[in-house]
Amino acid sequence: MRSFVEMAGHDATTTFILSELDQMETRQRARNGQESNDAASGRVGKKKAAAHADGHVNGKGREASVGVETTQPQRSGLNKLLSEGLMPLFLILSCPVSIMLLWYLNDKCGGSVLEMVHRVASQGSVANMVDFVYQQIWAGRWYGTAFAAQVILGFAAWGMLLTRLLPGKPFNGPITPKGNVPRYYDNGFLYFVVSTLAFFVLAYTLHHLGYRVTLVAERFDELLATLNVASLAFCLALYVKGRCWPSSTDCGTSGNPVFDYYWGTELYPRLLGFDVKQLTNCRFGMMGWALLTITFFLRSVELNGAVVDAALVHCILLVCYLAKFFWWESGYMRTIDIMLDRAGFYLCWGCLCWVPGLYSFPAQYLSLHARPLGPVCTAALLALGLASILVNFLVDEQKRIVRETNGRCNIWGKPAKLIRAEYATEDGRKHQSLLLVSGWWGVARHVHYVPELLLALCWSLPAGFQHVMPYSYFIFLTVLLVHRAHRDDLKCRAKYGKFWEEYCRHVPYKIVPYLY
Repeated sequence: MRSFVEMAGHDATTTFILSELDQMETRQRARNGQESNDAASGRVGKKKAAAHADGHVNGKGREASVGVETTQPQRSGLNKLLSEGLMPLFLILSCPVSIMLLWYLNDKCGGSVLEMVHRVASQGSVANMVDFVYQQIWAGRWYGTAFAAQVILGFAAWGMLLTRLLPGKPFNGPITPKGNVPRYYDNGFLYFVVSTLAFFVLAYTLHHLGYRVTLVAERFDELLATLNVASLAFCLALYVKGRCWPSSTDCGTSGNPVFDYYWGTELYPRLLGFDVKQLTNCRFGMMGWALLTITFFLRSVELNGAVVDAALVHCILLVCYLAKFFWWESGYMRTIDIMLDRAGFYLCWGCLCWVPGLYSFPAQYLSLHARPLGPVCTAALLALGLASILVNFLVDEQKRIVRETNGRCNIWGKPAKLIRAEYATEDGRKHQSLLLVSGWWGVARHVHYVPELLLALCWSLPAGFQHVMPYSYFIFLTVLLVHRAHRDDLKCRAKYGKFWEEYCRHVPYKIVPYLY
């Protein structure tokens, strides 16, 4: 997926700050509760009840008492200023601007970087350049529009309504460092199917009433601008909530408001009984990506007067991939995105704005510039892409089976080979995880990244090679997954210690056997 999580560019400086944040989080957890935990007297009882009502329980099933931990990472001088001040501030200020610049590049410049540079440079003075960019991108839309706000609020309300009403088996997420266990309902795939069918019903109804659902594609800039403002405000609300009304003990501040806004103040915030991460990452970000892709495909049909196979290949592969994602949503709630990243600008702005934006740009490009592929190329890309989805599913399925059977199962016709890794949470309790070292997971520690990257390439190739913009998601995903493999290694090495060392001896490669 993938959510924005490791957001914004991933140049060397960005990778540095993310690595620094990961190491800080690891050291913070390794202190096993030595940081201060200031519970407000007189309010603890109410917060216990609220935490229980919101769906958090501790490792033994009791409600979690709530306090606010104040973490003070051991850094000083320039290192502290860079990693906790300047870089988070830079990302907070630059990312909302970047997503709009990328929209202009994709929509108005045909995906051509040279064309965009030429348009800006031709304005002459720096003042004229700045004014040109403002007039082209921000004027009249920086604060959003009523049309886009109605679309966003309607979709958000739909997501919350279905999440609450659709049936689903309850399941628990992984236990947190503070001993809390988040609770969810496994209705993600049903949500995806109902939402997709409802979208086609809406499109058909609007068509017969003289309206077009593709208006959203035509006014995509308004949608992104409004998402920008709304997401920034939402992250501010989460920051205040985490400081004043945390949902569980997995919360805290660093003493730096900029960093806390960027990184978040809660690991598992809940609003009105909803898990915020499930709503932002899955029900809004990923579902919005799927519906925008379909919308851009329909826009392509309108503009060309017929179905263009290039746009069709992209749409089929992406929708199938996201169907697989929602089928496996319960597994996603156990990934590093959910287990480690707090709900702040870093995660939530990305899932609410970066995912619907950057991830949808290839579909937008194809809606405007789709060219016929021919039956051979169409069949080859579909076959390779669908095979990649299948392999990705089978890899995740092995992990699910091992978890559900506690390792008492066969993998590729043989008993599963496991390492039963022990670890302790901050409350001192001992726990155990299963590390699978056979089947797909014996090939590489993140072998599932390979079919995911291959799939992203398959749905980008229909755009041809004239411009790099259609490959924006593929490039971003490559950097993201390579860095994520590094993050996961740091996290697991700190969590499992000698057991992780043993696992790495069994499975020495991170992603690609014999290469990396």
